[in-house]
Amino acid sequence: MHSNAADPKADNTLRVATVNVNGIRAAHKRDMASWFAGRNIDIITLQEVRAPEDILTKLLTEIVGDEWESVYIHADEAEAKGRAGVAIASRLKPLETRTGLADGINDSGRWVEADFNTPDGSQLSVASVYVHSGEVDTPRQDDKYEFLDAMVDYLPAMKARNNQSVITGDLNVGHTELDIKNWKGNVKNAGFLPEERAYFDKFFSPDELNWVDVGRCVAGNVPGPYTWWSYRGKAFDNDAGWRIDYQAATPPLAHKVTKAVVDRAPSYDKRFSDHSPLVVDYQF
Repeated sequence: MHSNAADPKADNTLRVATVNVNGIRAAHKRDMASWFAGRNIDIITLQEVRAPEDILTKLLTEIVGDEWESVYIHADEAEAKGRAGVAIASRLKPLETRTGLADGINDSGRWVEADFNTPDGSQLSVASVYVHSGEVDTPRQDDKYEFLDAMVDYLPAMKARNNQSVITGDLNVGHTELDIKNWKGNVKNAGFLPEERAYFDKFFSPDELNWVDVGRCVAGNVPGPYTWWSYRGKAFDNDAGWRIDYQAATPPLAHKVTKAVVDRAPSYDKRFSDHSPLVVDYQF
């Protein structure tokens, strides 16, 4: 859904969007601003920014345009140029920001957090996360498991610090068969390995880490809605996608969700990224 018509939201609602921009320069050039206009977003988290903070700030300010009076940006640039990079941008001034997931792991450009005041006077913690894509039997897959292990260790601490927390971003794993159109052809590929999916069982199990997959809860047990389609072939036109972009909330925050939508572009040529934004309303 891309529309320039203003999209109103209920009183006391914070609208949080997450999108892997596949390079902020490319997204800007492909008119990400048209999607943002009138969408009434309060906080947007970005992954695969692939640009230094000065360029990110310049381009994102142009994308936001007149929608926000102020633009607050907290980013973590990857050490390797042109790779990864995550950011949180908001019209609200953050109370506090944090960068990085754990010491001693390869998390450069993959984890940032910010805390915000909410309309009811409580606080909201938001993380922008870009999990490694991985590649079977390579060091890239080892890095992915190391990162997911660190998430397992960290999520309870994040929840303990603030029981209104949300992990947003490209987590690069389809959790169940409903999350990938061609799941049978991908059971031996990174992104749908049983070992990867087991982490998500742990994240979302009420008996374990007990976070809530907001997108799945709102959509119900249906295929998709997918958030990523390859640029190759007819993947987008045939809706042969993957649901790998998430908003995973603590239960008290998940109870405040009133709406969750994947803003799928109306056509292939209108896409500003190979991912589509996941937009969620939290009413306080």
